[in-house]
Parts: sequence; structure tokens; C-alpha cells
Amino acid sequence: MPRIHLIVSEPDRTRYAAAARREGLSLSAWLRAAAGDRLDDRADAEPFRTEDDVWRFFAERDAEMDGGTEPDWEQHLDVIRGSRSRGAAGT
Repeated sequence: MPRIHLIVSEPDRTRYAAAARREGLSLSAWLRAAAGDRLDDRADAEPFRTEDDVWRFFAERDAEMDGGTEPDWEQHLDVIRGSRSRGAAGT
């Protein structure tokens, strides 16, 4: 089996080893599983190839919002103005 040399900080090594122990795995097996999980998570992520892909992506996100709506721009500006005025000296 090929070997990979991995350089990590001591705190990261400690965290990874602790996580591996909690899961009853060797550090090597835990790192392989973590890498596999990351690849699996990204397997369905396709890059946008067309403008239609972008519009479909946003339509899917909108559908996930359960009908919620974004505040309009004036509402955003009101929040920004309010935040600024709270920090003002009032002079």
C-alpha cells in the first residue's frame, strides 16, 4: 500500500488522534475516513457550466427557504443606518 507523509501542527495531530481514539480507529484509519468523507461530500458538487445551472442553483436554494423572503434593500439600509447611529457621538 502506498504511504503518504503528512505534516500537521502538534495541536492538530493531538486533535486528530483524540478523535480517532473516540471512534475506536487508528490515526491512519481516521485520516483515511476523514478524507473519504470530504470526497463524498463534494462528489455531488458540480461546477456551473451554463447560466441555466446558476439559475437552477438559486431556484433550489429558494425552495429550501420554505417561502421565506430576503429583506428588501431599504430594510438592509435601515439596519446599517441604525447600527451606525448607535456608534455615533450624537453631536
